[in-house]
Amino acid sequence: MSSVNNTSPVAGQEDLGTPEAEVQITGRNVEVPEHFAERVNGKLAKIERLDPTLTFFHVELQHEPNPRRSDESDRIQITATGKGHIARAEAKEDSFYAALEVAIGRMERSLRKVKARRKIARSGHRTPMSVGEATAALVEDAQPKAQEEAPAGKYDVDPYEDQFRPGQVVRTKEHEATPMSVDEALSEMELVGHDFYLFINKETNQPSVVYRRHAFDYGLISLKNQS
Repeated sequence: MSSVNNTSPVAGQEDLGTPEAEVQITGRNVEVPEHFAERVNGKLAKIERLDPTLTFFHVELQHEPNPRRSDESDRIQITATGKGHIARAEAKEDSFYAALEVAIGRMERSLRKVKARRKIARSGHRTPMSVGEATAALVEDAQPKAQEEAPAGKYDVDPYEDQFRPGQVVRTKEHEATPMSVDEALSEMELVGHDFYLFINKETNQPSVVYRRHAFDYGLISLKNQS
């Protein structure tokens, strides 16, 4: 794995700018050329202007030598760390230059959305958020308990059962549950580039989930204790 940190402009090349934040560029199965590191720094300088609180960028390059997926052989993931928040974006294209443009575009759109949302929150004017069917109850059909069965016979056991077992939980994550508002949760969701975000709603002190719906709308799901 190769690694490149902030570099100075090379003679004869256009100075695209260098972010003040620390930048680390690493490559898996690929060397990171100096001219590409310059390109990355120039793009990140533009991202930094959208959010001056960012202090660290980690850019990871990965090449997958699969001829059947040549159009997605080069992958870039950008993780930006700021004061109390993280922004993340990734892309897979047929070249690292193309992947960089797509990933930077996605991160830029996320940061602009969050910036606009924070501006609205400060002004005290909130755009009505369509939740539609967001709070629809999760219904599970009650199934009658099966009667106690006799031990399985010789021909009652499927020899291929292990091959068709349902998926298992193979990874568990725990995060700090700091209470936050719905607007703050939406901002965090945009920053990490996910389609949903689990948080503790500080208005209700209950676990809630915001998620992305059609177009530009969001949804909110909350849990309600049964008395």
